[in-house]
Amino acid sequence: MVADAAVASAPVDAGAVAVDAAAAPALAITDWPITWNAERERLTLAYRRLHSDPDARDVTIEPRMIVLHYTAGGSAKGTKAYFDNLRMEADRAQLRKAGAVNVSSHFLVDRDGTIYRLQPETRMARHCIGLNHVAIGVENVGDGKRWPLTDAQVAADAALIRYLVARYPITRLVGHLESNQLRGQPDFVELQAGYKNDKPDPGAAFMRRVRAEVADLGLRGPEAVAADGE
Repeated sequence: MVADAAVASAPVDAGAVAVDAAAAPALAITDWPITWNAERERLTLAYRRLHSDPDARDVTIEPRMIVLHYTAGGSAKGTKAYFDNLRMEADRAQLRKAGAVNVSSHFLVDRDGTIYRLQPETRMARHCIGLNHVAIGVENVGDGKRWPLTDAQVAADAALIRYLVARYPITRLVGHLESNQLRGQPDFVELQAGYKNDKPDPGAAFMRRVRAEVADLGLRGPEAVAADGE
């Protein structure tokens, strides 16, 4: 874990589409990279080829949306340790059948609002079926019951969204619970018929609060855009 740094001066990964990095608001982010090696890259590429692009040659993405999650646990350290595992554990049979690479996210927001960057925004992470090829994943430590998400996390997520919108062509903000509403829309790509799940995170109330904080950005939710004349 490294010391906090103002991310407005952090470099954009090669191949990313930056909107205006200089306009990104100052934000303290702690870089806390998950385990990444040749095996994880190979497994991630295999997952991408199976689920979104059979001709993919790398794991680089151009982010167009942000997906918010919760971890269903109470510890940032525990979540990071879980994400460090390269392969999906055998107990998660449905997910393991769909690909060996473990789940992960790009950012992790602790209960006090501390923001951790786990991997570059322009590297594909396995966090949301159908959207991994275009989405930045943000995990919030907690759940809807035992560890309710906090005011500090609402504020941190909003600040992180503003930062990301200033750096990438982000047009949509969704919660994991809303992801299936995007099926049939261009951004949603899942090549394996029948591969889906229904998730409750990070909760409708949390999404309403975060959206209220960033309403001026005009980000779309899961709704489809009506065709001309409709």
